[in-house]
Amino acid sequence: MNTLPLSEIFTLILFFMSSCQPQNATGEKQLTHDLTYNHDLDNNDNFSPDGEWLVYDTRTDDGGIAASARIEKVNVHTGEIKVLFNIKNNDIWGPGAGAVSYSPKEHAVVFIHGLEKSTKENPYQQWRRTGVIIHNDKPDFPVFMDARDITFPFTPGALRGGTHRHEWSGDGQWIGFTYNDAILKALEDTTGNKRNLRTIGVSKNIKPVIVDKNDENVSGEWFSALVVRVVPEPKPGSDEISHAASDSWIGTHGYQRKDGKMQMARAFLGTVTNQTGKNIPEVFVVDIPEDITQPGEYGPLEGTKTTFPMPPEGAIQRRLTFTANTEFPGCSGIVRSSPDGNSLAFLAKNKNGIEQVFLISPTGGKSVQLTEHESDVSGNLRWHPDGKHVSYIWDGSIILCETGSKPFQERFQTLTVSSKPAPSNVVWSHDGKMFAFNRPVKTENGENSTLQIFIQSFPDQKN
Repeated sequence: MNTLPLSEIFTLILFFMSSCQPQNATGEKQLTHDLTYNHDLDNNDNFSPDGEWLVYDTRTDDGGIAASARIEKVNVHTGEIKVLFNIKNNDIWGPGAGAVSYSPKEHAVVFIHGLEKSTKENPYQQWRRTGVIIHNDKPDFPVFMDARDITFPFTPGALRGGTHRHEWSGDGQWIGFTYNDAILKALEDTTGNKRNLRTIGVSKNIKPVIVDKNDENVSGEWFSALVVRVVPEPKPGSDEISHAASDSWIGTHGYQRKDGKMQMARAFLGTVTNQTGKNIPEVFVVDIPEDITQPGEYGPLEGTKTTFPMPPEGAIQRRLTFTANTEFPGCSGIVRSSPDGNSLAFLAKNKNGIEQVFLISPTGGKSVQLTEHESDVSGNLRWHPDGKHVSYIWDGSIILCETGSKPFQERFQTLTVSSKPAPSNVVWSHDGKMFAFNRPVKTENGENSTLQIFIQSFPDQKN
């Protein structure tokens, strides 16, 4: 009987092992090439509904969003670039346009727009900006989403500061955002007492909100309300929070409550205070009522001269994680929901102090550790649209991990080759057949770099 040499047997074994592993994508492709400016995806929802375009801003490293005059989109097949919005005579202090996201249902984008009257003395700030919508068939025609009214008496449905990280809900009917309040920032400046807190709100296209126009006020086409209550000094050991951010919508249509009904909600990190006075970020959920026009128990929707706009009736925030008294307290990363709304992914340290991906139900219960890496997961959490895999950055590469019960080494695969500089701002197309990300590329002089967009196709999953 003929036998193969050991070297050939070893080669066949390696070939067999590699053929059994899930296949990586077909190779990354650089999509943008102009090295004179950044093409920043900013960890948003950047794919158009049909998967043909990616939208991004042009912020600078030094000036940030204030210095970004344009919102652009690039075709994923041809590399063609179109300008959706351009602020003429934009300066380093604003107004600025950035942090743009596509609607999942229509050819429209939403992004931050600084106040039109931005000067060196009164520049773009967290509390001086609004959300603007651009429909692709009407470039440079801004639709101001959230109204802004800093003139007392304030207006229900309008806010008094600046919205940020705008995100359409899966059904396209809502836009969520983080928020900072100009009235309370001014109060903090005059009193020295902490008042400039970050919280979370939503807008819904139910009716325009018209306010008295001046350089600081803006009328809006959508009705807005803050849905998360924050306080300057949370009671130690309580569920009160002083900061709310890292938020996203739960599910394409919400999550299923225990009574079987679907509930619109946002997941986020809320900062509690433990018994020793240390600030700890924990995972929270806020249930959002269908009607956000009715004031709730804590005060008026429009706020007062000394208090935030308060959540509408039926907005209920709940704490999901309780890490404050553990050896490695705290959670991190943007909290991301599976498409069906049944599971939330977030980052936290395991028993060995290593940052890993954890999953938890939006209805509560014990969190489950998904990953078992030997070093920290560094972020960029995303669910694959199939709802069975989570992607993230680890060891300089984009990793895809299945959420099933198989051993960890059989559940994850590397999608990009580990290299420096590492990728960032990962986003999946709606059909899950492509993902995009940023990677810095050296300029011609080799001394600087700019963010460029890369794409990679991805085969259908069999599991």
